Amino acid sequence: MSADDPKAALRRRLLALRMDVSAARPDAGAALVEHWPEAWALPAGCVVAGYRALPGEIDPEPLMRHLASRGAELALPVTQAQDGPLLFRAWSPGDPLQRAAFGVEEPTGEAPARHPDLVLVPLLGVDRHGMRIGFGKGYYDRTLDRLRTLAPVRAVGLAFSEQRLDSVPFDDHDQPLDALVTDSGFHLFGTDKPESGAGGRT
Repeated sequence: MSADDPKAALRRRLLALRMDVSAARPDAGAALVEHWPEAWALPAGCVVAGYRALPGEIDPEPLMRHLASRGAELALPVTQAQDGPLLFRAWSPGDPLQRAAFGVEEPTGEAPARHPDLVLVPLLGVDRHGMRIGFGKGYYDRTLDRLRTLAPVRAVGLAFSEQRLDSVPFDDHDQPLDALVTDSGFHLFGTDKPESGAGGRT
């Protein structure tokens, strides 16, 4: 998180906010299941890529287990290279995990690679257009950009309701979310990325 990064101050503020909210509502991840719309029911065998929550992130596991109970196959991200997209490997609750960069738990190399139909995305903040701000490493932006060139994929952010913002600064390479699920509701975004300046472009 460079001091020269125009998003750095916003990231620090959002990180502190998220830590406070998660401490106050540690079980908020269970509410994501309540707000997952029936209209977004997934066909059996589709692949849902989730994530292992870092401190402060809303826990996606209740929603992942719910989707798996409806027939979805689960996967988790694996970091391949610092400047590359994420790889997704098959995972089920109870499967072995290994500690990787930034303390993230990842499937081992024995788990088969999977191409996701739905990606559950962690975030620090998200605006009314679906533009998100994360830690600034760009992994999910590169990953969604690559996935969207290969096949249709939905990207759904998971967050506490306090992480919704009116606007966030974004760059040309930033990828918008299709929808957002919080502990208070579901929000569907438009299909078009905002025009220059509309979302606070830097």
